[in-house]
Amino acid sequence: MHALTHGDIKAAADRISGRIRPVTLTQVDPGAIRTGHRDPLDDRPKQPCEVWLALEYMQHTGSFKARGAANFLQAHHDSGTLPDAGVTIASGGNAGLACAWAARQLGITATVFLPANAPQVKVAKLRSYGAEVRLVGSEYAEALAACEEFAAAAGALTSHAYDHPLIAAGAGTLLDEIHQQIPDLDTVVVAVGGGGLFTGVATAAQHHGIRTVAAEPQNCRALNAALQAGRPIDVTVDSVAQDSLGARRASAMALHAAQQDHTYSVIVRDTEIVRARQLLWDHRRIAVEHGAATALATLTSADEHTPERDAPNRPALPFRSYRPGNGEKVVVVLCGANTDPSNLVTLP
Repeated sequence: MHALTHGDIKAAADRISGRIRPVTLTQVDPGAIRTGHRDPLDDRPKQPCEVWLALEYMQHTGSFKARGAANFLQAHHDSGTLPDAGVTIASGGNAGLACAWAARQLGITATVFLPANAPQVKVAKLRSYGAEVRLVGSEYAEALAACEEFAAAAGALTSHAYDHPLIAAGAGTLLDEIHQQIPDLDTVVVAVGGGGLFTGVATAAQHHGIRTVAAEPQNCRALNAALQAGRPIDVTVDSVAQDSLGARRASAMALHAAQQDHTYSVIVRDTEIVRARQLLWDHRRIAVEHGAATALATLTSADEHTPERDAPNRPALPFRSYRPGNGEKVVVVLCGANTDPSNLVTLP
């Protein structure tokens, strides 16, 4: 296993500079997010927490995945290891979109394998990038198996949706950009599928002394299960957010990052994810994927079981929320918006 380093992330930033959109941050209205119980030993004056939204859904292709895809393909291009057969990837949608976009930038062919139930908005967008789309099976693992068979037969370069150090390093550039804008940031909250974004963000956050909250749906919790087992294991995938967070198994890199100090695993119910997504629409007219709303749901969840700040990670405990402390500065990453907004209710 390649343990990601901050040096990998800095190299990725140099490689993709000028090719990706810098992240935009916007602050949540003061008082909109409930805080946790105050530490009785905290003698500072009571201060409101600051919660910021990282609008990474405005990235090329509609998600953070463009960062990793650009880094992966540019690195292979620079080293002369891009085959004539192009690149192939299996994806729930967003990684495929990013791979197809990055491939088009370099003038190479992308063949993308998706589950047959992938959102049509993602399939149509993939084809608009010039990708060859192949729909296989009902979940990511089946699409991945078909992708691997194709790569072996055609000689295409295989990109992974999340389990590759170049992919994770590209994703980690997001946290460095956030830190440049908020140097005294305390906490970043990020949704986890297979763990590419989490690995990159947590690695950069560790370098800067920032805690990381890993948010997963209750029935789509590959990282949380890996923490409990002490190794990556297969989990059931059954969530409203499974189109973007539906990895059956977290990467070993993600598990390693989650086992470091100041990282927390939080599990949220689908009902809370749906509610958080609706809140973003009601109050900001932001339409994101359920996967992106999973991160916000950790702060808006009605469930109160939350980790003790700066306590060792205790993966056996099913944390259900994260409540910012006194004066804490938190960024919630809204990682993707390739979604069908028709089920968002517009209030009168």
